[in-house]
Amino acid sequence: MNTIDTFRYDGAELRRPSGRRRFIDRVVFVLGSLASQIGRMLERRRGRLALLEMTDEQLKDIGISRCDAHREGIRPFWE
Repeated sequence: MNTIDTFRYDGAELRRPSGRRRFIDRVVFVLGSLASQIGRMLERRRGRLALLEMTDEQLKDIGISRCDAHREGIRPFWE
């Protein structure tokens, strides 16, 4: 018996996913992308709100004026 004889093809490995499975995979991908996008928007909003709560000394430490922090803090979360 040689090495090639020990590997047999039963057809299971090369089957393509059914149409329903591909649809489900796409839906899961889209929902995951949407959840990631929403998470990024919420994180952006939390960061902007944190800027509004900082003292003048803290803003000076990171090199942002009170006016810049206010301008950034009032921006909508989707921008």
